[in-house]
Amino acid sequence: MSAESGIDQGRSAFQEQRWTEARESFRDADRRGGLPAADLERLATAEILTGSVPTGVDTLTRAHEEYLVMGDVESAARCAGWMGMQLMFLGEPARAGGWLARGQRLVDELAEPSAVQGLLLIPEALGKLYGGDPAGALQTFSRVAEFGQRFHDKDVSALGLLGTGQATLMLGHPDKGLKMFDEVMVAVTAGELSPVPSGLAYCAVIGNCHLAFDLERALEWTAALDRWCGARPDMVSFSGQCQAHRAELFRLHGAWAEALTAAASAQGLSKKGDPQALYGGYYQQGEVERLSGKLDDAEASYRQAASTGYEPQPGLALLSLARGNAQQAQAMVRRAADAADVATRRHLLPALVEIELAAADPEAAREGADELEAFARECPMPMVRASAAEADGAVRLAAGDAAGGVQPLREAWRLWLELGVPYEAARCRVLIGSACRALGDEASSLMDFEASHEEFLNLGAAPAAAWAASLMRKASGARAGPLTPREAEVLRLVASGAGNRSIAAELYLSEKTVARHISNIFLKLGLSSRAAATSYAYEHGLAG
Repeated sequence: MSAESGIDQGRSAFQEQRWTEARESFRDADRRGGLPAADLERLATAEILTGSVPTGVDTLTRAHEEYLVMGDVESAARCAGWMGMQLMFLGEPARAGGWLARGQRLVDELAEPSAVQGLLLIPEALGKLYGGDPAGALQTFSRVAEFGQRFHDKDVSALGLLGTGQATLMLGHPDKGLKMFDEVMVAVTAGELSPVPSGLAYCAVIGNCHLAFDLERALEWTAALDRWCGARPDMVSFSGQCQAHRAELFRLHGAWAEALTAAASAQGLSKKGDPQALYGGYYQQGEVERLSGKLDDAEASYRQAASTGYEPQPGLALLSLARGNAQQAQAMVRRAADAADVATRRHLLPALVEIELAAADPEAAREGADELEAFARECPMPMVRASAAEADGAVRLAAGDAAGGVQPLREAWRLWLELGVPYEAARCRVLIGSACRALGDEASSLMDFEASHEEFLNLGAAPAAAWAASLMRKASGARAGPLTPREAEVLRLVASGAGNRSIAAELYLSEKTVARHISNIFLKLGLSSRAAATSYAYEHGLAG
């Protein structure tokens, strides 16, 4: 095949977004006779999208140099800008800064302004956005969008509007920000943008929808991203981030096994060339592990997430709480919330309220709940309202106002059920049961505890199941608590020191059945060892 035919095949494959074929055709043509600058730029894009980001940067360098030879300074500056951003994503700030400075110098040489000036402003705007200056970021991203609109560059226009929406959200105006995201996604789904800006927009919009508690939008755009990635099976970039977003949705909707699978996929794709997926893949894995009671595993996952430079909060603070260290959890979540922008602080508020109550600081918990209520009035999306009502009810209950807490807790429970978020719905049911008990309605309280306990068991949420079980024991007075008679008998034999084989022989069961009973006992009681089970049996009169 001649170099010319290879170039034609590469261009055709690129146009049809068959990235691997485009990459191989262009590489073959390059070996046979070299590539023009525009095709080198296409090859670089195909390499980046298929996970070869360092190779893609090298190819983009060649395109930049070829454009300079041709005297196309504007295109050379554009390549420099994209190289700077790719190197930022790779964690090479010195090289990134050098290329961005070169791009700016080239732009300064142009006789007329161009859209590239807007592109080169994006790193500066991102620095302000994530450096604690959302107001400055808003101004800079607005300038990016103006350059794009002025010179009819849809990529630059969309990226400018995307950043403007992010800054607007961080400044505490979610409705305005979310409308901007929808406008960006119109351009993406209409196929108006290049592949890299399209992927950046998908992932940024979904992440910010979660930050704004807009579960419906997050679900809609994650499904769209999943379809977009699925139609490009050889694409690595953005596919890992898609899996991380899917993991978060699976976790929220109670499909924890699927969440772990998606999180593992995100981790694998991060190593293949989508490094931005690393944080989400490990953070979501840590969340499932924490809720399941695998606290050491959760800590290891949060550490991996933290290696990206982003704090794994509020998960890490809630992990400290799960280990019984409420003061450390309080210090962690307070520091994170105080240092956060408005949108991130709001995202931390539900955990902050939970931790302040556990640390016996009802005034701080009330302040956090009031912030959530104010947010719900400003932005009455179901997930915001559910979080605010749950926090308000929990604070009222802790303050001794059980009658005042029941109504917001029931409203939160209803909203969580409508959203399909079973863990939070079950938590609300436990709090409702506690309120009913405080009001003297023991029958209703037991019903709520039993229902929540069953839901926690179905999820595999061992610590929460143990919490509900402890309240059931107080309500029913049954020594075996949530255990069936057979499980109580197995526990008695475990406490006597018998092994699984001996227990199986005594009860005429298979060893596999005994192992299943023991697993259920551990899950129901929130235990992790035979020694802990033995202690429990003696403490509750089940070891005789």
